[in-house]
Amino acid sequence: MAQSSRLTTATRISPSQDMLGESPIWDPDSQCLFWVDGVSRLIRSHDPSTGICRSIPVPSMIGSIGLATGGKLVAGLVDGIYLVDLETGQCDPVFKPATPDARARFNDGKVDRQGRYVCGTMGIYAEPRGELYRVDSQGRHDVLANGIRIANSLCFSPDGGTMYFADSLDRAIRAYRYSPGDEPLEHPRIFVDTSAFNSGPDGATVDAEGYVWASLVTVGKIARFTPTGQLDRLIEAPTDMPSCVTFGGPDLTTLFVTSIKDSGSGRAISRHPAGGHLFAIDGLGVKGLPEPRFGVRQAAP
Repeated sequence: MAQSSRLTTATRISPSQDMLGESPIWDPDSQCLFWVDGVSRLIRSHDPSTGICRSIPVPSMIGSIGLATGGKLVAGLVDGIYLVDLETGQCDPVFKPATPDARARFNDGKVDRQGRYVCGTMGIYAEPRGELYRVDSQGRHDVLANGIRIANSLCFSPDGGTMYFADSLDRAIRAYRYSPGDEPLEHPRIFVDTSAFNSGPDGATVDAEGYVWASLVTVGKIARFTPTGQLDRLIEAPTDMPSCVTFGGPDLTTLFVTSIKDSGSGRAISRHPAGGHLFAIDGLGVKGLPEPRFGVRQAAP
């Protein structure tokens, strides 16, 4: 594991605590950070230039968001994938499973390099009822995996050829060969066994060097792994239950960290006085990648 002599600083950003902070994402167009409070049914935003934080209510528990076009975000609500208008808060469905499962809900999701939203469902009572969906802007979809208990850690390599994904209760992040078409997932392998850190993985992101940053939610740490799955760096999170990470800021060098106060399930309750706040970590010496937009194919690097 590489040791860094860099001086890092962690700054509390949000004025109030989220119950279940998740899915931070930086929008380079508005120069704002968006994230969700799943339990409180809110999309939240922070404008670093003004310090203003804003909340947008949504009609159900929300698991994740991604960038879209036209002043909208794509979101995984309880029963499906929606487009959310950031001005009006209107939620328009893009895709809902034909056979709803009342014991499952949509959770972690990311836009892939082809502009499709990949989002996993989870068993509300941690049963293996979840599925991993890939949905395009026309509502066409594929089921990539099933039997999932808690879908997490979705992110993609810089070239889009590898997808990282975890069922948190397995305590492992898997890497899949990922094709630009509609092909199924291929050649899964264990990327990182996080049981070595006494934690399941929660949210994750990939930096410009292709290293994976993962939240180790039950031990209050954030890990950086090389593209081959070796531990490169392990840092203390600003709270005891960091839930997800993303890079943002004008130069994409700030690591934003969401956290949990009380997930509402009884599985994750913070004992830290700042549990549930959003934090910014600076001084890591690492740059992130701009996130793709739903419905927009990224140019090859």
